[in-house]
Amino acid sequence: MKRDFRGIKTQLQDFKEAKAPSSMRSDTVLQTFLWPRWGLDESTKLLELLQSERFVSRPLLVHAFSIGGYTFAQLLVHVSQDTQKYQALTHRIRGQIYDSLVVGSLEMMATGLGKTVFPRWEMLVKHVSLLYFGVFKRQTVDYFNAGIDAFWNTPITAPALFFFCENDPLSDPRATEELIEHLRERGVDVTAKKWEDSTHAGHLKRHQQEYLSTLHSFLHSLSIAPLKAKI
Repeated sequence: MKRDFRGIKTQLQDFKEAKAPSSMRSDTVLQTFLWPRWGLDESTKLLELLQSERFVSRPLLVHAFSIGGYTFAQLLVHVSQDTQKYQALTHRIRGQIYDSLVVGSLEMMATGLGKTVFPRWEMLVKHVSLLYFGVFKRQTVDYFNAGIDAFWNTPITAPALFFFCENDPLSDPRATEELIEHLRERGVDVTAKKWEDSTHAGHLKRHQQEYLSTLHSFLHSLSIAPLKAKI
């Protein structure tokens, strides 16, 4: 089943530009997810850009879809290795939004890949994915675990908003709720919007009014003044 991620992102970008700071989009492709070393390299470039003269004084708002949360986790891996160096950057993050964050067991991830990316070969994709992750554990699973650890121990305490649902094949709702509770225990102000029935990274399309209303309230609570410049 194909979804118009580009259209959803463009619509959200237009909405946020009217409510929040200028935006910059960083797309995550499946290849960087399946070979995390590339994702780690990309996150290095993103960190350098965010600390460049063009962006160094700007407040930051994170909005990650699906495996985009993995890209942000890779960025946090770098931050965790030198928190002092990136302290000013983490303090500039005013809010965090996670839509359909990919969380759960490795088997669930493999099953979800089959259901969402190659539904006609669901079982084959699941078994091939598990074999791939097993053979290349040091190049995949170990990187995933490092990213998960960095995410759970994030130095970022800015308010967070989570969108998720009960029937997402790539996102375990119990694991998401556990993460939310963990962040709250660490002092993060977390808002959660969960649907019983929705679509992975398609909540805006399925529940547009609720989604935008929740997003608007969250952005309003951050009290971020819009910037005139547009990136």
